[in-house]
Amino acid sequence: MPSEKNVQDTHISEQMKSLHGSLISIVSALNRPKNDEKMIEDAGIRLDRALFTVLVMVERLGPIGVVDLADRSGRDYTTISRQVAKLESMELVRRQPNAQDRRVREAVIAPRGKAMTDRIDAARERMANVIFRDWPKDELEAFVKSMRKFADALDSDPLGGS
Repeated sequence: MPSEKNVQDTHISEQMKSLHGSLISIVSALNRPKNDEKMIEDAGIRLDRALFTVLVMVERLGPIGVVDLADRSGRDYTTISRQVAKLESMELVRRQPNAQDRRVREAVIAPRGKAMTDRIDAARERMANVIFRDWPKDELEAFVKSMRKFADALDSDPLGGS
């Protein structure tokens, strides 16, 4: 009986192993505390590293509820709720009622928080300039476009998790 697996399947399988390995390397680099600390230092801001991640997520994804923030960050709801409250007390985020369900409160970036994330973005861009300095412009553009396409596909929940 002929095998169900063909050369194309084997090629895709090897590509997926390579992609998965690359993603583990990327996530590992992004989760290293020293990298966040360096970004905070380079941005010239004073912010606890744990709050840094939540602030950036609120700026990028807001308005966003605490449950969604917790799910996206892999942390529990109560931890994220406390962190959002701390950011609110620092006037970096504010909470507002959800447009569809006024019982739900969402976090949105406040002007002081936006000024801070702008400084973080500038520091991130300086770091990216070093990382991508030897990349041809067309390769970088293709990489950014492919990463966006991949992120959008993941956001569409292909695994049926939510």
